Amino acid sequence: MKARVSIHRDFEISEIDDRVYSAFLEHLGRAVYGGIYEPGHPTADADGFRGDVLELVRDLDLPLVRYPGGNFVSNYDWTDGIGPREDRPVRLDYAWRTTESNAMGTDDFVRWCRKAGTEPMLAVNLGSKGFTEALAMLEYCNHPGGSYWSDLRRKHGSADPHNVKVWCLGNEMDGPWQMNHRTAYEYGRIANEVGRGMKTFDPTLELVACGSSHAHMPTYPSWEAEVLDECYDSVDYISLHTYWDNYEGDYLNFVAKSVPLDRYIHTVGGIIDYVKAKKRSKHDVFISFDEWNVWYHNRKQDEKDIGTSVWKEAPPLLEDVYNFEDVLLVGCAINTFIRRSDRVKVACIAQLVNVIAPIMTENGGPAWKQTIYHPLRLASIYGRGRALGVAVDVPTYDVQVADDVPYLDASAVLAPDGKTVTFFLVNRHPDEAMTLDIGMAGFEAKAVSEHTTIAHPDLRATNTAKHPDRVKPAKGKGVSVRDGSVRGKLQPRSWHMIRIAV
Repeated sequence: MKARVSIHRDFEISEIDDRVYSAFLEHLGRAVYGGIYEPGHPTADADGFRGDVLELVRDLDLPLVRYPGGNFVSNYDWTDGIGPREDRPVRLDYAWRTTESNAMGTDDFVRWCRKAGTEPMLAVNLGSKGFTEALAMLEYCNHPGGSYWSDLRRKHGSADPHNVKVWCLGNEMDGPWQMNHRTAYEYGRIANEVGRGMKTFDPTLELVACGSSHAHMPTYPSWEAEVLDECYDSVDYISLHTYWDNYEGDYLNFVAKSVPLDRYIHTVGGIIDYVKAKKRSKHDVFISFDEWNVWYHNRKQDEKDIGTSVWKEAPPLLEDVYNFEDVLLVGCAINTFIRRSDRVKVACIAQLVNVIAPIMTENGGPAWKQTIYHPLRLASIYGRGRALGVAVDVPTYDVQVADDVPYLDASAVLAPDGKTVTFFLVNRHPDEAMTLDIGMAGFEAKAVSEHTTIAHPDLRATNTAKHPDRVKPAKGKGVSVRDGSVRGKLQPRSWHMIRIAV
């Protein structure tokens, strides 16, 4: 099979916002307790944060981590998680039918972010709470001092303001599963009022309104139109969420699911443009894709466990073990975010540790990288700069989720210094190697500075505590610069990063 890829120096899509390589943490299962926070663990520091997890998170170089939810936030009182731990109340979490100790709260999370080399992206509760509570949380976090809430933060040990710049106005408020679910009109109104209040406090804040929980919601896409009609000029982003499964066991259909992802982004982008035109607004709203991942390996069991919960504290929930097949779809999803960087400015893999996550841990034991950790890390490091338009000429196939799916999925990034073009490539074909020919008009291609690949003969291969490196990046072979073009072969079912010095 032959694949011809073409780029041109002058055909740029957009500057890629570094924050598309962000993540999400919710008070769910062992994401927080046993994930990032485990006092008594051999690697735990004085704050109870697992050092082995911190090291793996730092290597991802995440610009943002969204917290504390998720479904959890819609019935969460943020004041339960501040002050001395011994004084914090134990609550029942109705989202996941578990018991919440509140040992981890806002100040603790911000402290963890500083150690992890990332910034907090905090969510306010617009389910059971509203305007007053949201503004109090903002004042607590960001006001220097001299007011009730800011002085309380100082009393709790944080003399300097946390300076949280990105805020989510609730979570998945279109979902009937949400505590205090709202209609589009109801949610749009409160998002507008809270947004106006927060912008009055600080007009430089970036606010995220809730979009659709997924593209199959019965209210999609009218939800986005109605919500933005109410709050367009008070927010900066509309959120989108999606998760992919492969219950049918159809490999080609599974790895094609990034194509509907692209349509999802395209459709909501059109709605944003429609509302902007309707309001005659000069304000721009972008997309925050703040929950995305593969999620199905353990989902049916999780539904049983949650339904029969006896209010346990931090039980193992949603702990999908990812395989090599998942690497390919995650790689295609990241390529989609790069190609849609004109629309998508924030994206958060959901979640970060243990719960449908690239990092796994054992309580009291090791932490390791799941298979999907690797394409995320390499894109986070080398996928920053300017996205280039990519034309791909390759055979296609038809499956249930999409027609004319190209066997090669590709994105291209020009580094900030202009000296390297990085290609992220996925050969979707299950059996055939792909002869690759990349034309780079406007560039003088000098050499392949790096070729890294992720491949494995077994689509079901996983990384475990005992075998943490079964699926990992390796040095690629057979790609070189010849006569100004990049040429070589991509093996079947493989992910590639090819960096070209220009």
